[in-house]
Amino acid sequence: MLFTIQVNNRKIKAEKGETILSALNRNGIRIPTLCRMADFSPTGACRICVVEVEGRDRLVTACSQPVEEWMKIRTHSPRVITARKTIVEMLLSNHPDDCLYCDKNLNCELQRLAEELNIRERRIRAKKIKPRLDQSSPAIVRELSKCILCGRCIRVCEELISANSIDFIGKGSKTHVGPAMDRDFNFSSCIHCGQCVMVCPTGALHEKHNLVEVQDYLHHNDIAKVIQYSPLVTIGIAEEMGIKYNKDFDRTLNSILRRIGFNKIFNSGVGTDICITEIAGQLLERIKNETEDPLYISACPSWVKYAEQFMPDIIPQLSTVKSPQQLTGGLIKTLIADSSGIMPEKIFSVSVTPCMAMKFEARRDGMMRKGISDVDSVMTVRELARLIRLYGIDISNIEPEPADEPMEGSSSAAGLTEISGGITEAVLRLVYFYEYKNDADKQLFKRLRAGGAFRETSLMIANRKIAVAVVDGLTGLEKLRAAFNAGRKYNLIEVMTCPGGCINGAGMPFAMHEINIKSRRKIIYQADETDPINLPCKSPVNINMYDKYLKENEVLSDKKVFYTHYIKRNVLL
Repeated sequence: MLFTIQVNNRKIKAEKGETILSALNRNGIRIPTLCRMADFSPTGACRICVVEVEGRDRLVTACSQPVEEWMKIRTHSPRVITARKTIVEMLLSNHPDDCLYCDKNLNCELQRLAEELNIRERRIRAKKIKPRLDQSSPAIVRELSKCILCGRCIRVCEELISANSIDFIGKGSKTHVGPAMDRDFNFSSCIHCGQCVMVCPTGALHEKHNLVEVQDYLHHNDIAKVIQYSPLVTIGIAEEMGIKYNKDFDRTLNSILRRIGFNKIFNSGVGTDICITEIAGQLLERIKNETEDPLYISACPSWVKYAEQFMPDIIPQLSTVKSPQQLTGGLIKTLIADSSGIMPEKIFSVSVTPCMAMKFEARRDGMMRKGISDVDSVMTVRELARLIRLYGIDISNIEPEPADEPMEGSSSAAGLTEISGGITEAVLRLVYFYEYKNDADKQLFKRLRAGGAFRETSLMIANRKIAVAVVDGLTGLEKLRAAFNAGRKYNLIEVMTCPGGCINGAGMPFAMHEINIKSRRKIIYQADETDPINLPCKSPVNINMYDKYLKENEVLSDKKVFYTHYIKRNVLL
């Protein structure tokens, strides 16, 4: 039911049951907030969104107060502006003055609010919070002195990711955010997805940078510098650099990386094609043997760690195929090292990815051979953009170049895996092609491309029903359990920690609005529609890999480099 309310002496339409903030935003009136997040229930914790309602003695929080028909609201009265300014000044009273060195400089919401409210001096002084830098995690750094207790990270970890790794600790002025028992992140159940970093309004949580390490190795002339990047990275770099993406931008990125100083540039999509091929082989083998337990796809490192911690019973059902990043890294340290006549330890292998958890994955025990890691350093899209800016490269004035052989290209299915449900679709399409020697109708996978935390479908191939499920965000695991309890069985299950998949990964640009995510999804789907090489079995690079290089290379011949193992992890809860 719609009714009229008065806002700043102007009548607007409001809907019964919605909040003041929702009504204002819908009518083009912006109110600042710090604790609020879209699609989460409001808390009113930060008080920044207060407005003045006629007849009320106190200011009310717009994010949590429902609209009422009689309301006359003032959103920017002197009283409201003073209240908001005072709140921000109190937050700044004990906040560090190191904005120039802060990871969130120019992306900080507190910094932006202070500028909007014209705060130019420190009127309120308080005792500074004792600096406490937690760098124990391979992916996330925690700086308590910059925390403003908005609670966003806690809510994302609990409600969106369901890992429950952090919470409020202490009381009163000693309240802070941390893992169980106030230990460091390496003792916690954190799965390194980084979604907490994406919602943190300040620099209290930020990624652990490997940029300095990469810069250092770029100047080692006795080391071969090799870099790989996933299909989504080019989209993210174009977005971060503020330029329009086109399908040939990966060739431009190759040229940029060579100018920076990398000797070899490869496409991680080659590893993705191998991943799809090997999982398809595992699935067919399980169907042939009539294995009842489902095969869980293990391409998401956050999901794998979650399973090791909270669902150890399914570890035997996890696919042992390495992730695309680690598969490509393994090829670099074996195939490329051998063909170039370089010792593996003399190769510095860098991966660029939209996923922060890949930083953790690269350090796993099962991701190395003879003590040599598949991948030496992992950078996010944001880190690579910083490196490009550092070297002063004009992206608009550079000649495109191909990636290096023998890992210069991949199928469009490799890009599809960046979207939740994409790797399942790619595997099914490949299995279908194996059987019928032609492409499956895309309509068969329509349900996999739909929204929602849990999706399922089935496909008849060679008179056998293949049932699959997709868990889009870990909250979908509850629906998966409900499906199991209802007696449903699946042959293949895909789980992605970040809702939407890697297109919503924590290594992507900070401007993570729904429009950006939709744009990334659209680009990937359009590429899949137009690319004739839409399956690994059609990719010349992938064909050469299996028909030539695997047979010729002694280390690769048994394909052990493509596989790993998983273990139960005991953590503090």
